[in-house]
Amino acid sequence: MTAASESVETAIAAAQAASDKLATDIIAIDVSEQLVITDVFVICSAANERQVKAIVDAIEEKLHASGIKPIRREGLKDTHWVLLDFGDVVVHVQQAEDRIHYAIERLWKDCPLIELPETVTSGQTAGPAGD
Repeated sequence: MTAASESVETAIAAAQAASDKLATDIIAIDVSEQLVITDVFVICSAANERQVKAIVDAIEEKLHASGIKPIRREGLKDTHWVLLDFGDVVVHVQQAEDRIHYAIERLWKDCPLIELPETVTSGQTAGPAGD
């Protein structure tokens, strides 16, 4: 089983919104084989707290325009690592240092990556751990 097409579309929209706010190292991981509660993790990095907040706001605005609202938000107070739970898609926006430290994508290294459009990936740096 792979992620539902609607989940992939939502993940790509979230990734594009993050890219529009200059997020880096954006990846989408199909975790549907490993988790029952969600299909896709989108993970991206930001340079500082202000950028984390801008990325989170852009993702919420873009998905809200499509009628998709977060079920839950965590980390907005601290803005080092914000989790946005949209049900079938969970978005992690992390400051670059936190992303390197926690390396959550390593936990899901056996899961396939979802190919993101060039408009999302152009100009990005290599993965946080030199992937």
